[in-house]
Amino acid sequence: MFVWGARGREFKSPRPDHFNTAVNTGENEVSAGCRNKADLSSRTDSAQKPPESGAKSMRFPVIIRHRKAEAKIYGKSKNYPFYRVAAYVGGKRRMASYGTYSEAKDAADNLVRDIANGSQAAALTAGQANDALAALERLDGLYRDTGRRVSLMAVASEYAEAARKLNGHTLGEAVVGFLSTVAMIKRVDLTTAIEQFIESRKLKTVAKDGKRPQLSSGWHYIIAMWLREFAKTFPGHAVCDLNREHLTAYVNGHGEVSARTRNGRRNAVKMFLKWCVERDYLTANHRLLIADGMAKEVEDFGDVEFYTPKELRILLDTASQRAGFRSLFPVITLGGLAGLRLQEIVRLTWADVWRVPGHIEITAGKAKTRQRRLVEICPALAQWLESFCGSDGNVWAGTLDGFHDLFGDLRDELGIPARRNGLRHAFCTYHFALHANENLTAALAGNSPAMIHAHYKGLATKAEAEKWFNVMPPKSAKNAIPLNVAIE
Repeated sequence: MFVWGARGREFKSPRPDHFNTAVNTGENEVSAGCRNKADLSSRTDSAQKPPESGAKSMRFPVIIRHRKAEAKIYGKSKNYPFYRVAAYVGGKRRMASYGTYSEAKDAADNLVRDIANGSQAAALTAGQANDALAALERLDGLYRDTGRRVSLMAVASEYAEAARKLNGHTLGEAVVGFLSTVAMIKRVDLTTAIEQFIESRKLKTVAKDGKRPQLSSGWHYIIAMWLREFAKTFPGHAVCDLNREHLTAYVNGHGEVSARTRNGRRNAVKMFLKWCVERDYLTANHRLLIADGMAKEVEDFGDVEFYTPKELRILLDTASQRAGFRSLFPVITLGGLAGLRLQEIVRLTWADVWRVPGHIEITAGKAKTRQRRLVEICPALAQWLESFCGSDGNVWAGTLDGFHDLFGDLRDELGIPARRNGLRHAFCTYHFALHANENLTAALAGNSPAMIHAHYKGLATKAEAEKWFNVMPPKSAKNAIPLNVAIE
C-alpha cells in the first residue's frame, strides 16, 4: 500500500503551485526540525536509507504517467537530501520521501496505476490504513461469531447517526439502557400476533351457565375484521417495528368513515397494543401507546333521526296484522314506547317483561351498561302487549342482521325512510319533550342526563310527544290515557 507523508508523515500544501515552484528553485521551505539531525530518527525506513549515488544527471521533477493519472518525482536538495513523490489523491496533494531514486520510481509507478484504476487506498495516511485494517479484522470476527456480515461503511454510517441522536452520551450507555428495557421484547410478526389476540378473546364470547357472555360475538367479529385489515396494511412488519407514522397512516386511510368509526378502530388497535405489552411483544412505555394516530377525534353525532307518531302508527298496525312481519311487532313496541336498545331487546325474554308488574326489567347481564334498571310500561305499550300475555322464550328469536333485513323490507313496503336507531331516538326525544326532565328520561333509557340534554333537547314539542305516547291499538284508540299525567 502506498502511504504518504514527509518523513513518514502526511504533508499538506495549501498552495500546490507555490510548492512546485519552491522545489524547482531549491527553496522548498522545510521546518527547522527537519534540518536537525536529531529528527532523522523519526523518518520512515525508506527515508533513512543512504542516498543513491546515481540519477545525478536526471532533470527533475520527473513526471510519471499512466493513462490520465500523473505523479512527480522531485530530486534531492541541499536542505533535504531525499527523493519525493507527489500526486493528487482524493482531491488532496500527497507527498512521500524515499532515500533512493529507484524506490521513488517504483512508488510512483504503483501510485499512478492505483489512481488510474480508481483505487482510493493511496489517499490513506499510515494511521488511517492501520485503523481500516484493524476495523475490518473486527468485522470479520463479528461474522465468525454471529454469521452477520456488515460493511465498514455501514458501521461508520450507523455510528455517526447514533452519535448525533445520543446528544453527548456514549453508544455504550445507550446499549446498557436498551438492554435494561427492551432486551426481553420478543420479535413477533404483526399478523401472527393479531391472530393470537383474536383467538384469546374468542372464549369471552361464550356464555356460561346461561349468563350473558363477557364479550358480544358481533363486536368480536368487528374487532377481528378491523385488526386483520390493520395487519394487511403493513405486511412483513413485526409488532416492535411499528411506529407513530404507521398508526397515523392507517387511520388517515379511513377518511371516508365517520369520526366515531375511526375512534372505534383506534380503540381496537389500542386494545391490541396493550395486549402485546402483556405478552412482551412491546414495551410498556412504548411511544406507540401515546402516538398521534391514537388521539381520539371529536365525534360529530350529526342530526338525531327519529320516527314520527304517524309513522309509528303505520309500523305497528302493519306488523301486528301481517303474518310475514308479526315477529317484528314486539321489537317495534319495546323500542319505540319503552326506549330499549335493539341489543337489549334481542337478549330480552318475555319473563323479563312480566316479572315486575308495570315494568320491564333489564337485568345487569342484558343491559348495555351492565347495570340493572326498570322501565315503566306506559298505557299505550301495555295495550299493544296484551296479545302477548302468557308468552315465553325470547322476545326476538332471530339475529340482529335478521331484524335489520326484515324491518328494512317493512319500511320499504310502507315507504318510510330508514332512520338509524330511529325508534330509541324517538322515545328519548318525545319523553324528554313531554316531561322536560333529563334525569327521568335518562333513568328509563339507561343513559346519562348529560347525553339526553345534549342530543335530545328541543327536537320535538310537547304536543308531538303526547301524540307519540298515545299511539294505541285501533280498538282502544278512543280510550287512550294522556301520558302527561300517566307517566311521572
